[in-house]
Amino acid sequence: MNEPVAEARPSRADKTTSMREAIAAHVADGDTVCLEGFTHLIPTAAGHEIIRQGFRDLTIARMTADVVTDQLIAGDCVSRLISSFVGNSTAGSLGELRRRVEAGALRFDEYSHHGMICRYLAGAQRLPFHPLRSYAGSDVPSVNPEIQQVTSPYPGPGGEPERIYVVPPLNPDVTIIHAQRADRAGNTQIWGLTGIQAEAVYAARRAIVVVEEVVPDEVIRSDPNRTVVPAHAVDAVVVCPGGAHPAFAQGYYDRDGEFYREWSRISADPRRLRDWLDEWVRGTADHGDYLARLGEERWAGLSVGEAWSEPVNYGRRL
Repeated sequence: MNEPVAEARPSRADKTTSMREAIAAHVADGDTVCLEGFTHLIPTAAGHEIIRQGFRDLTIARMTADVVTDQLIAGDCVSRLISSFVGNSTAGSLGELRRRVEAGALRFDEYSHHGMICRYLAGAQRLPFHPLRSYAGSDVPSVNPEIQQVTSPYPGPGGEPERIYVVPPLNPDVTIIHAQRADRAGNTQIWGLTGIQAEAVYAARRAIVVVEEVVPDEVIRSDPNRTVVPAHAVDAVVVCPGGAHPAFAQGYYDRDGEFYREWSRISADPRRLRDWLDEWVRGTADHGDYLARLGEERWAGLSVGEAWSEPVNYGRRL
């Protein structure tokens, strides 16, 4: 998965499309699919659409494998997982992921958080590997043969060349991220925790950006420093309000802690998990249908108040 990526996408074209069309056009069986978003802005709705369309034999790359990863695995979409932290976000375990790893039915390539970041950085920069010191004294290299050691060409602290750990680049076939807003061309703005989304997009051959809203060009241009992913790196823009649920989207809605607690009980029971997928994912037409089933009262309970950032003066010629 380390061949050069395609040429830059047309920057000013209108790339808005439906979730169904974006997933069908840019995901294929056997692909390496990156789903990134750290704590908030998790591309849950995109994961559900992958399940609806029945893709198989995917490699999922996600720095923090959580509920949407568990759902994709339970949906029989995934044969390999590349991740670091694995868990149900302080609320418990991921039942299906655990069962398949323990049964030897899912390949799990384990890294640290920093190891995953370095893989995306190497992929985005087209480097053959990325060095890091944090595996010294760790057991992680013993369970992942892709974590190697090389001899530095430069003298170390003692004057002699040192041995240092390296990780390989990660170049997904497609990266999918969720964000607060973008224009129709794909200039994408994120605030709050920004995670590793930009690097994951740059590392990929194709990129889908799912947003809470599409805004006019002048809104994006009025605050350019908030643009984390530029249009030339984006293939498709999907408008999907609430698409990160049960995660939160900073400034739009809160984290659904009740759902995370429910998921521990759902995923612990394979039959209950299959029934949940049939009802809430395969049994829904799209994410709007999913939110309708969730109910207005529950969604209203996730609303957030206002906490505006102060404007800045970029200056202009008089």
